[in-house]
Formats: sequence, C-alpha cells, structure tokens
Amino acid sequence: MKKFIISLFAAVAMVLPACAADWNASDRVPAVGKQLLQKNSLPSNTTFKVVSGSGNNANVATTNVIYISESDLTYAGNDNEVAAVISTELGHIINGHYAKNKMREAAKAALTSNLSDDNIITTATYSDFVTNKTSLKDNKEADITGVDMMIQAGYNPLAMIVVITKHPGSFWEILTGKPANAERAMNVYDYLTYNYPSKVKAGYGCNEYRAFLAYADPIVEKRNASAKKLEKFNKEQAQAKAERAANIAKYKATGGLTGWDATYTILKNLSESSEN
Repeated sequence: MKKFIISLFAAVAMVLPACAADWNASDRVPAVGKQLLQKNSLPSNTTFKVVSGSGNNANVATTNVIYISESDLTYAGNDNEVAAVISTELGHIINGHYAKNKMREAAKAALTSNLSDDNIITTATYSDFVTNKTSLKDNKEADITGVDMMIQAGYNPLAMIVVITKHPGSFWEILTGKPANAERAMNVYDYLTYNYPSKVKAGYGCNEYRAFLAYADPIVEKRNASAKKLEKFNKEQAQAKAERAANIAKYKATGGLTGWDATYTILKNLSESSEN
C-alpha cells in the first residue's frame, strides 16, 4: 500500500508540470475575455487580439477588436490574473481614457505650437511628472472599473492587486520597502474593502498577495483604530462609488464616443450588489 501511494504521488508530480507547461496566458485571452463581455453585457461581437508592446484601443468602436498587451500578460499566472489584465483594458475603454488622451495631446500641441522647446510652459506640459500623474489617475480608475467586471464574471478581484504588484515598481518604492505600484494596489484594496468585504476576507493564495498584505494590513489597522480616519475613509469611498456610478451612467448615455453603450449591468452591480 505504501509503495502504491508513493507511486501515485510520483505520477501526479510528473503530470502537474506538464499541465502547467500547457497553460499559456495569451491562449486564455479569448475565453476569459468572452466571459467578461458576456457577464457584463458588453458587445458580444468584440474579439480580442494579443499584440506585442502596448495595444491601442482608441478605435474599438469601428474595429470591434480589443488589443491586449503580450507584455502585460507575462504577469498573469492563472485565469483570474488574465481577467485582471483584460478588465483593466476594458476599464480604460469604458472610462474614455483613449479619447481623453487624444484631447490631451491635441491640447498640448495647441498650447506649445508657437513656443520654443525650452519654454517653461512647454517643459511643464510635457514633463514626465505630469504624464505619470495623469497615467496613475487613469490606471486607478480603470483598475476599480475592472474589479467590478471581474466580480460580475466570477473571477477573484484580488488578482488585480497581484498583477499590479508584479509589474516593476519605482526605485523609491524599493528604497522604502513598499510593494511595487503600492499606491495603485492600495486603491484597489481600499475599494474592495469598502464595497466587497467578503471578497477581501476570502483572500488569494499566493506569495505576492501575502507580501502586499504585510504592507496593507498595518495601514488598515491604523485607520480602523481612529474614528476620525475611518470616517474620512468611508466618506472618500462613498464619494468614489458615487463618481464611479456617475461616470458609467454618462458613458452609457453618450456611448463614450464608442459603440459600447450596453453598460447597464456594471452600473446596476455597482449601485445595488456591493456589500456596503
């Protein structure tokens, strides 16, 4: 009997690596993407295409194709994490970030067209700081839109935090011992803590998430110990929730400058099925 059990474990050990080797994040994009579209009542005629570099989805309304970055998928280790990558991209589309970026670039060009390259206004307009802050705000907005869609589609939203912290962080984060992209990841964690506490309680079994909790838990404990800080947090999250609902309602009403105007399900879930 003992020999049989040992042989069984040996067989399983031989099979598991082979199964793991067969799993490929890029191959999972069509199935996971379809699930996200169907469960969130988004256009079913949309297809997904994995591309090298960063995909530009400014023309999704006419192409009905959503491009997913192959490099982003390198940080996905299972279907939940593939869903995080795809839903963030969907979040950018739904929140109109591609259209906003076009307007930003046009505004930059108009503002600086008659100025020299070393003019202080030109320098400020094109500075990395301004670009990065704009990008961070857009990413945070896309992330929480993404976790709403992940929940509706049956994926673990904590995978969003894992994928975010797998991406390379800043030198300052390394020096201070913070997880990579700590502010962005904490934004998702706070949103889930307020709106979907049971999802946070359920957890996510991987080292990256445990490392993030080592950073996040003391912040939450300190906040919960202060009535003033907790009240401020609840007000901020309630406001963020209201803004999210308003943004999605606006997107639905205007079509977001795209053909994607069937977002009623997301709005309904945000306003009715959160746990707070």
